[in-house]
Amino acid sequence: MIKIDDKISIPESKISFQGIRAQGSGGQNVNKVSSAVHLRFDIHESGLPGRVKDKLLSLNDQRISKNGILVIKAQNFRSREKNKEDALNRLQKILQSVLFSKKKRKKTKPKKSVVAKRLDKKIKHGRIKESRKKVEY
Repeated sequence: MIKIDDKISIPESKISFQGIRAQGSGGQNVNKVSSAVHLRFDIHESGLPGRVKDKLLSLNDQRISKNGILVIKAQNFRSREKNKEDALNRLQKILQSVLFSKKKRKKTKPKKSVVAKRLDKKIKHGRIKESRKKVEY
């Protein structure tokens, strides 16, 4: 079971893994061993609450196909186990980001006293600069 939060968890049977060869240079090990991992997660068949599914499907993410399958490719590590763990962590982060939305910022205005103080300073600074000018007779 992969725990997303206190109430929501995903059984590992809903997630499929496929070993693939990693991209990039690296010589013999990269060419022989399938250490990279594709994690496939079917959003429609996941058993997640409806609102979470809707938020996931509405994400503008290229990793989510039109069929509602989320594909995460992990190839940062040399071993398949670490890449599998990395892919699961990334899936967990994506699901947590959908669950917990940020609070909207309340618009605030500066206090009248602060505005008055700033304008007062501005006027004083302007007078100081004015006094530096040459005096014309």
